[in-house]
Amino acid sequence: MTLRSGFVALTGRPNVGKSTLINKIVDEKVSITSDKAQTTRHEIRGVLNRADAQVVVVDTPGVGKPRSALGHSLNDTAFSAWSGVDVVCFVVDGRSGFGRGDAGLAERLSRVDPEKLVVVVNKIDGMAPEKVFAQLQAVSSIPAAAYFPVSAFTGKGVSALVEHLVAAMPEGPRWYPEDVVRETPDPLWVAELVREQLLRVTHQEVPHSVATRVTEWEWPRVRVEILVERESQKGIVIGKGGSVLKDVGIKVRRQLPRGAFVELVVGVKSGWQHDRTAVEELGY
Repeated sequence: MTLRSGFVALTGRPNVGKSTLINKIVDEKVSITSDKAQTTRHEIRGVLNRADAQVVVVDTPGVGKPRSALGHSLNDTAFSAWSGVDVVCFVVDGRSGFGRGDAGLAERLSRVDPEKLVVVVNKIDGMAPEKVFAQLQAVSSIPAAAYFPVSAFTGKGVSALVEHLVAAMPEGPRWYPEDVVRETPDPLWVAELVREQLLRVTHQEVPHSVATRVTEWEWPRVRVEILVERESQKGIVIGKGGSVLKDVGIKVRRQLPRGAFVELVVGVKSGWQHDRTAVEELGY
């Protein structure tokens, strides 16, 4: 049997559903999700394994107008992922519509070979057919090999997209063992799970100001440091009587192997997201 294998990069504006899409494609949670911008801060790889193919899908940070050193770094991470892959999927939010930010990113994507570009109109669940068609018309001016309306949330249309991606892969070897679904170092994965829960619990108060990193790893004991930019934010992250940290810890442990112990500590690194050295030190 001929084996097809290769790499696909997901790119798009913040909050268009790239992380939900990669999770749906590989049928397992490999990237954290939330409705906050800058949720994805690293290049995350998920691996789709089939008898006839192995497709490595790369989730990238949302591309937006950079307002800090962190923003510049996240954009650079996204742009760098376009090179060396077999397909670039440009993901657009079908509900919000094709806006100025999307148009700007599409202009930049004009440097990508159109035969390697796929446009994905996401979040079509609940949309009337005529509205889906209107969004497909809006993106039809982008030179691309194919256009797919999908719902990463429900899975509608994702199988057709996957079949296209598999067919677009060249013949080649498996890059990862068949039992590998996520290529993320375990310490980074645990730190990301902590940040995901913080984004959900703290809502709008501190999402951009929070960074997480593992400072001690002696499995099953893990120590995760949560960094905020101001002293006033510590109370929000800790919660009354430690309620927020307790809630976050419980939800993170539920996603880890039984017996895991996660210690959460909170510190302050003033203005870290505007300091390029600090951004690099934190792995962004």
